[in-house]
Parts: sequence; C-alpha cells; structure tokens
Amino acid sequence: MEKIKGLYRSIVLPAILLLAWTGCNDGAFLEEKPETFYTVDNAFSSSEQVDQVLVSCYSQVRSIFCIANEESYFWNFKGNGTDMYDVPFFRRAGRFNDYSVLNSTTGDFREIYSQWYRMIARANLALYAAELPAITWASPADKAYVVAQARFFRAFCYRNLGELYGGVPVVTEITTSPRYDFERASRLETYQFAIDELEEILNDLPETTAKPGRLVRGAAQHNLAQLYIDKGVTLAEEGRGGESAAAWDRAIAFAGQLVDGGTYSLMTERFGSRMNDFPDFYHTSVVAEQTPDRLYSAAGYPTEGNVYWDLFQEGNQDYQNGNREAIWCAQTDYTAYRTEDGNAKLPYTRLFSPVFRDVVSTHAGGTLEDVGGRGISCVMPTFYTRDIVYEGKWADDLRNSEAVLRRVFLGNNPSSEYYGKAIPWSVLYRDGEGQDAVDVGRSTVYPVSCKIATDKYTGLADGENRSNLFRDEYLIRLPETILLRAEAKWRKGDSAGAAADINLLRKRARCGYEVQAADVSLDLILDERARELVYEETRWNTLLRMGGTVAADRIRKYAHWDDPRATLTRNINLWPIPQTVIDTNKDIPMAQNPGW
Repeated sequence: MEKIKGLYRSIVLPAILLLAWTGCNDGAFLEEKPETFYTVDNAFSSSEQVDQVLVSCYSQVRSIFCIANEESYFWNFKGNGTDMYDVPFFRRAGRFNDYSVLNSTTGDFREIYSQWYRMIARANLALYAAELPAITWASPADKAYVVAQARFFRAFCYRNLGELYGGVPVVTEITTSPRYDFERASRLETYQFAIDELEEILNDLPETTAKPGRLVRGAAQHNLAQLYIDKGVTLAEEGRGGESAAAWDRAIAFAGQLVDGGTYSLMTERFGSRMNDFPDFYHTSVVAEQTPDRLYSAAGYPTEGNVYWDLFQEGNQDYQNGNREAIWCAQTDYTAYRTEDGNAKLPYTRLFSPVFRDVVSTHAGGTLEDVGGRGISCVMPTFYTRDIVYEGKWADDLRNSEAVLRRVFLGNNPSSEYYGKAIPWSVLYRDGEGQDAVDVGRSTVYPVSCKIATDKYTGLADGENRSNLFRDEYLIRLPETILLRAEAKWRKGDSAGAAADINLLRKRARCGYEVQAADVSLDLILDERARELVYEETRWNTLLRMGGTVAADRIRKYAHWDDPRATLTRNINLWPIPQTVIDTNKDIPMAQNPGW
C-alpha cells in the first residue's frame, strides 16, 4: 500500500528551489539565454511538482508535531511550561515558564511563529502553481484535491496562529519582493478566515484515502469543530453571547459528523501487531533470572496489555491498517530513516524519558527498556500529569494501567537491596536527602508512558540505541474530537451531553468511575484531555484558546517549579508577537499583545 511517508525526503524539493537547469545543445550553452532562469512562473511543468510542494508541508507538520529535528521550540510548543510539562532540575536554565525572562524577544516565540508562515508560503506557492497554464491535470478532481490540501494547510496554520498569537496578518498570495506593510487581522477575523477556507474545501477532500498520511475530510471537520469553539470563546469575550452560542452549535455539528458518522469509531477491543502480546520491559535487562526472592510477577510483571496500549504499538496507527479512530497521522518509516530521511522518527524516548543513570543508579541505571530507554529528559511530566489526574476515583483507568503509564521499576543493580524488586517511589524521589537531591530525583525520575517508550525498539541490530520510536504519530485521533464536542456542549450549558461524551472515553478505558453531569466543568474537561491526550495534544493551544484566566490559573496551580507562581503576575491568553516581526514591519505599526 502506497504511503506518503515514501515521499518525505531529506532532499530539497525542486519546486521550492526552482530547479537546477542542466540542459545544453550544440555548443549554444555559451550563449546567454535569460529565459532559462527559473522563476515561479516557469519552474513548474507538471502536477507532480505541485504535489511535491504539498509533500513539503506534510514534512513540516511532522517536524513541528513530532519534534523530528529535536529543536527546543518544538517541544515548548507541544506544552513545556504549561500545567502538564516542565523541565528537570539540570535543565532549568532553559525553562519556559519563568516570566521574568520570557518576553517578545524570546527566540522560541519567533521560531514557532515563523514555522507557520513558512508553511503558509508553501501553501500559497502550491495554490499559485496549480493555476499555471503549463500544468496539466489527470482530472478536475485531481486538481481539486491538490488545491484542497493546500488550503487546508493554510487554514491549519491560521488556526494555530490565532490560538497562540491572536490576530495575525492573513497572507493569501505569494510574495515576490520584500514587504514591510502587513496588517494584523483581529483574532476573530483570523479564525473566520480559517473557517471559510475549510468549509469551502470539504467536498474536495475524500472521506478516506488509500494513502496513509494524506488529508481526508475528517481532518477538516475536526479543525472546524475546534475553530468554531475558538470563535465562540472570542465572541463571548466580546459580549456577543448569542453569536457565541451559534458558533458552539456549529462545533457540535462538525464534531458529530465524525463521532456519529460511521466512518470513525473508538477501538474497544485489542487489535493490531501485538494484540496477543504483552509488554515485557525486562527481556534484555541485566535482571536476567527469577529466584524466589526476586520474582517479576510479584513486582507486577509480566504486565497485561490492553487496547489503549495497542493504540501506540508500531504498525497500529493508520486508518488503512484497521485503526478506526485514526483521522490524520504523520508518517515515519525506518527504512527511509536509514537511507534518506533522517527525520522519519519519533525521538520521544530521547526527549521525554527519565534519566535513572547517575540519579538513582545505586538501585537502577542504564539505558535499556527497563528504565524507559535512552532518555535525556528535555521535558518531564508535572505531578499533575503523572499523579494528580489519577487521584481517588479517577485511578481505575486503562490509561493509568501499568502497561500504559508504567510506575513499577525493578532494581537492576545486583548490589541493591531492591535488585529484582520494585523500588519505592520514596527511594526514587530521594526523600530525606538534601534539597538538590530531592529536586533532581523528583524531576528526573518519573512514570513512563507507552507513548514515549517501548519494550521493543526497532533497529537495535543496526546500531540504534533506544532513543527513537518508528511508529506513525497521531495528529488527530477521534477521542480529541469527542472531547471538543463535550467542551462545546458544556459551553452551551448541556452538562449532561458533555458527560455522555466524556463517558465514551471512560467506558473504552474501562474506568471504575463515569462522569456525572454535576462533575462537568472546564477543569474536568482539561483533566480528561490530560488523561487521554498526554504527549499528543499541543497543550499551549488548548490553554490559550480557553479564554478568561484559565491558562494563568492552571499554570500557577500545577507548575512543577515555583517560577510562574512568582513571575506570572498577569493573565495570559496569548503569546507575544515576536519583536522582530513588529520591528521589520516598518511601514505599518503592528501592535503588541496585551501584557507583553
């Protein structure tokens, strides 16, 4: 089955570099021929070249959301500095939640902003090239799908920009000369542009496609549900309550097309490449033998697999492979990674996994599966993410099971009293030692999600070192659509309907407690998103689009370190417009966001 991941290349796309001219004829190559200089108008000669521009958009999305090139601004975008994630003790110089140093000149704000406009430029280039008279198309439908994908990417960028930065300049054409006169749209206008784009292309996107990774109608419907919530929140903050209710109705309708439409459904039974398997984190560990005083079963091993664990096993992500809740996935491929595409990976174990070595190596160390692989912990889960959301009645949940969120670690140092036995968290957290030791222990050693590490790493025979995963990655999964509908229902005042939607997920997770209408609040919805979408959602988008004081309140409440409690003295619903953008837009003043 053909997959878009075969098109993700480490080479530069000809359409973007305007092609290299290599032809010559009868010695005439010595003559000056200006017509051979490539421009936007003559660089494209086939529809395949236009599609290659779209492939570069898919590749850029993968880099942003899968952190494929391991840039810090990507993991900050994913959620570092929110209620869910922070940095360990030894990385505090790079913390993204100290508002005494975060400002409009912070490079990560500029880099993330620039990423979206680079993608917008590519989308605009594809749209321009698609209309060139030199391009021939196999059919009108073929052209319509290319155009629809380009417009989706453009709308997707503006949704993200609107949620993170508010109103931004809406650029719909290629720019061939320097401009210094861009005007900011309002946040509402930015959302509305994205809404209009997506609604106009719905019928040109297929319901499903044979090519994993390619856009389908469901991706647009999901984004429309989120955009209409965004629009409703913005309207409500402007005092336009009647219009906001209508926007939330539209969100409910678009989400419902996915939740109830029959194409997608939650996976409720075990499936896929390891459906009869169980996670075994000790198959290569130095703890190689069981004895009566060192029994893995007594410590919780072997661990029982479950359907939620199956969702994150290699080969199980794509709709085309039988996963009915996968709406849009970024594509990775181990063969491509080894031969031509060094970004065809998920470096999640490296970036997110804990560091036992040198921290609690008296009892457990190394870089094998038993300690979560070769983690360097660039980002850690806060105690909210690892524990608080599962306290009390919320604990009985497959998403909190040992297979999914591993909390039991066996000693692997033969000299340790815990060799082959579960190490207590008080020991892992180094309770009773000096403050620095406790800070290191509590921020560097933590439970390991099956989304960031595995018990079976691909490529070990080729020299890979348990840093990367080689599975496809969800960009949109049906549970998030369900949670968007729950949020829209709650905002409309339908707490019972919101509870029913949340319980679709809780039933699949075989939770011991289902949500009651009286339970539902925005905090509960955010908690459920944390349980379901940890390491998947972009938490900054979620918090900043909420309006009110939600983002600031939750960051101050759940941050691991005290920096935001001391320095986040204002409400924030937006990141700052990068100062370089304001400074270079010299012909029209561009206002900064409030508080920055």
